[in-house]
Amino acid sequence: MLPQSRTESTTFASFEEVRAAFDRLEPMKSDTHTLRVNGFNPAEHPNTKLLTHSDVVRLFVPSALLRREDLDPGILACLQARDECHGLAIDAAKISRTRTGNFFTDFANFHRRTETTGWRFYGTILFVNELVVYRSWSGQPRVNEVEITRNPLGPLQDVGPSLLSVK
Repeated sequence: MLPQSRTESTTFASFEEVRAAFDRLEPMKSDTHTLRVNGFNPAEHPNTKLLTHSDVVRLFVPSALLRREDLDPGILACLQARDECHGLAIDAAKISRTRTGNFFTDFANFHRRTETTGWRFYGTILFVNELVVYRSWSGQPRVNEVEITRNPLGPLQDVGPSLLSVK
């Protein structure tokens, strides 16, 4: 009887599946057709941000500590291509939140335990025209968090601050 919620922002079933599809994209060889075949069609894959050349510049222009020649050749090719440079920022996740424990202590707001499990994947793909010139990914293959909230006053816990506020 306790609440549950799920966040599914991808068509991929697992972190390993999305990572394998991402790794099949080969810089300087793959194109937008290969991208779609591997499941990264921006029109169909949720939470995919289209990057313009100016977005790419903001992401990859070197700081004072990093020289331009230290950048990946694909990033440099994209920056030099100007208006032909664009990209995708992919945010894929499957997260479940489940409240566990005693229904009555949870309902009365004395004690709540929320378990969060799943995975998150973030990827960046850069193109010059239709050619993939750069790809990079990061993420969390396994999310496992437990949040415990204890309110000794139960449902009265939040009443105190509202009584003290002066309008």
